[in-house]
Amino acid sequence: MNPRLDQLRPYPFERLRALFQSSTPPAGLTPIQLSIGEPRHAAPPFVRQALADNLQGLSSYPATIGREDLRVALAGWLGVRFRLSALDPATQVIPTLGSREALFALAQAVLDPTEADALVLCPNPFYQIYEGAALLGGAQPYFVNVHPERGYTIDWRDVPREVWPRVRLVYTCSPGNPTGVVMSLEEWEQLFELSDRHGFVIAADECYSEIYFDQALPPLGALEAAQRLGRTDFRRLVVLGSLSKRSNVPGLRSGYAAGDAELMRRFVLYRTYHGSAMSPAVQAASVAAWQDEAHVVENRRLYREKFLLFRDILADTVSLSLPAAGFYYWMRTPIDDLEFARRLHAEQNVAVLPGTFLAREAHGVNPGRDHVRIALVSSLTECRDAAERLRQFLQSLNKAVS
Repeated sequence: MNPRLDQLRPYPFERLRALFQSSTPPAGLTPIQLSIGEPRHAAPPFVRQALADNLQGLSSYPATIGREDLRVALAGWLGVRFRLSALDPATQVIPTLGSREALFALAQAVLDPTEADALVLCPNPFYQIYEGAALLGGAQPYFVNVHPERGYTIDWRDVPREVWPRVRLVYTCSPGNPTGVVMSLEEWEQLFELSDRHGFVIAADECYSEIYFDQALPPLGALEAAQRLGRTDFRRLVVLGSLSKRSNVPGLRSGYAAGDAELMRRFVLYRTYHGSAMSPAVQAASVAAWQDEAHVVENRRLYREKFLLFRDILADTVSLSLPAAGFYYWMRTPIDDLEFARRLHAEQNVAVLPGTFLAREAHGVNPGRDHVRIALVSSLTECRDAAERLRQFLQSLNKAVS
């Protein structure tokens, strides 16, 4: 067996199940699950129909690079959404089986497993796939902590000068999971300059890019930032996104990778052997999804309604600010986050994810500690119910303290 598998840590939801094992919630309260970031709005009917109408495609092997009409649809959507002057569908964009597998696979294509001291930079808190991809690619993760006092942003200057020559890959997540923070043009400029100096690849995870609350302010994307900074070849940059959150089809497993043409060429070579070709029926459904924006606008409206309702119900017990994007509230806890999540589940039958599970101890601190991630993916009714229960729980904590 691959000995690197022993370096992988339990996934946050395994740890959450263990945390809840010793508690029995009140029988009269239905469980409300706000810990898992799984979209639960209805999948668009036209996407389901496109899938059903193209099942004949199951009779043929798909090409790794994907159908031309899908690559054209992807390039067209990216071009409009991120105001790109040109994105070649033949060389700069490919379909992937969601963003998760592509985020993992890209590291395997980029990293040299024989290089003993290679590093992969990850934001902290982070999506655990980044860590696993680094370890199984033969590198070590290096965590860059977010700064609560600076609005949960990352300052790349926190990385010591002697670390950068060992960096081969940097994962970014913008909008961030769990914070919802969007990287600024200045932050991108700083990271691009470091990439030019040290030659590392940037993997930009943008799976939350289409869930935002101000229709006039869509989050800045990495390709958009690169173009605005004159980097029209997108050198050493690959952006990854998916339909899962945008179109409420996580089971479709449909996403994309786009960017540097040479990196994409090598990535396609890797994927040919990896076996990552998308089903023809899924490709047809994906074309339909990428070519429609009306359902995405409605999706954002539903999330905004829930976020505002949740915030307003809790206004007299905790201060919550709308994130820039994404479907999480990243909330400070008045007590230890593990104890907070355990007691909330035991007393109110509401599950949230402790921030400690989403981060690593790095540079003397776990930046997820004393926070919880609240995923507002349930129905409006369930979110209202959860907010009322959380309000009661917080009030009981406040009484105990006073």
